[in-house]
Amino acid sequence: MFTARKKGRLAVIGAVAVSAAVALAGCSSSSSPLDAGSTSGASTSGSDTIVIGSQAYYSNEIIAEIYAQALEAQGVSVQRQFNIGQREAYIPSLEDGSVTLFPEYTGNLLQYFDSSATATSPEDVYTALQGALPQGLEALDYAEATDQDSYNVTKEWSEQNGVTSLEDLSKVTTPLTVGANSEFQTRPYGPDGLKSAYGVTVTVTPIEDSGGPLTVKALKDGQVQLADIYSADPNIATNDLVTLKDPKGLILAQNVVPIINSAAATDQVKEVINKVSAALTVDDLIALNSKSVNDQESTDKIASDWLTEKGLK
Repeated sequence: MFTARKKGRLAVIGAVAVSAAVALAGCSSSSSPLDAGSTSGASTSGSDTIVIGSQAYYSNEIIAEIYAQALEAQGVSVQRQFNIGQREAYIPSLEDGSVTLFPEYTGNLLQYFDSSATATSPEDVYTALQGALPQGLEALDYAEATDQDSYNVTKEWSEQNGVTSLEDLSKVTTPLTVGANSEFQTRPYGPDGLKSAYGVTVTVTPIEDSGGPLTVKALKDGQVQLADIYSADPNIATNDLVTLKDPKGLILAQNVVPIINSAAATDQVKEVINKVSAALTVDDLIALNSKSVNDQESTDKIASDWLTEKGLK
């Protein structure tokens, strides 16, 4: 089990080795599926232990820690496998049961399993996701909270170019670049999707911090005109950025949703986690992220305080 907790952000490029001696705090585009020094859930954990994973993204880890503490408060044995990385790394671990519970996002996960999905509303995306998940994985109740990819520009650039939506980008005559993780290039809402939906051509400048401070700096310095930043990131408001509207629904609804391996989906576990989802709002998630980014509070404290506030601990 990890005993260290993250604070703030740390951009990690390449493989991420997680150890109990290092408190990681950041966003990353890739990492090893499971740290070689940590315990793999299916092979060594007791059958009643819930192994909770997280992406190498501070906000996702906060949600994972909330799941962990909520279950522990009800006497459930929990093991943490945080900072695993992106879907290509952790989905196999969920399927084989070495990780049994993971906070996910409905739209992106749906497109991971079904690239031709056409659902856009939160309810329709969730329903489609339930049908797209492979055998052995289940989606528990989704939360109101969303944290989705979004195209952002500076307020100055928005006003100079008359751009407030993705549609408006078609009238910009100068080349457009977007700062984003390298995998953004192949995402359905990346350059190909933007070209198909809005007739807009962009190139990707890889910045491997998942919309973190390096991405924001590149945007503010004019190195890129657009930046892919998660919608619940408090830095959008802090830096007075403009999130471009998406009238054609290029980016699907991205509600926070717990994904669980069916072998671990006991009534008790589902009840506890569904209560967390029912309580987690959009404003809550932005506030939780702000405590990490701006106040530099530890992940375990952020999670504990929120659970106490909501009467879930």
